[in-house]
Amino acid sequence: MTGDHYFTAEPSTPARPREVEFTVAGRDYTLASAGGVFSADRLDPGTAVLLRKAELPAAGVTGALLDIGCGFGPITCVLATIAPKATVWAVDVNERARALTTANAARIRAADRVRAVAPDELPDDVTFAQIWSNPPIHIGKAELHALLLRWLPRLAPDGVAWLVVARHLGGDSLHRWLVEQGWSVERHASQKGYRVLRVTR
Repeated sequence: MTGDHYFTAEPSTPARPREVEFTVAGRDYTLASAGGVFSADRLDPGTAVLLRKAELPAAGVTGALLDIGCGFGPITCVLATIAPKATVWAVDVNERARALTTANAARIRAADRVRAVAPDELPDDVTFAQIWSNPPIHIGKAELHALLLRWLPRLAPDGVAWLVVARHLGGDSLHRWLVEQGWSVERHASQKGYRVLRVTR
């Protein structure tokens, strides 16, 4: 056993490459995955609820979209497929996750529109039309709040953020905290114990 988590910068867990298959909005995806990244063996149930219940971008959306904690890239690849005029920034501290996201962007022929970067590599002047995240709850409440305080202010004035959080992991308390921070938050959907939150300015 190792001490790796999916939020480890350089996982020492053996990669053991594999593939994950899923369908979103009638499109089939087969993406590369590996050990040492979040939900390496399947599309995480929370991510599945987010992609099923949130309002996916319109095909004509332009500008930049952000996937916080991209893992092997399922949200990034869905966004890049559905919004072919947008650039998708995929942020993750885990270098293996970023490499997989880059490889998967090439698989879906979107390598020119996907930027998989470490948090400090994302230029300060980029703002986002949409932010998407199944945030890493297990890093702890203080770290989670710091993460959201870092990225949500990068939302464009008319932008929207979509978050999914398990109710038993604090989905409702996170909703309240975001409101206390001055955000407009709507519980857009609930399914299988998950809350899908729509966050705007």
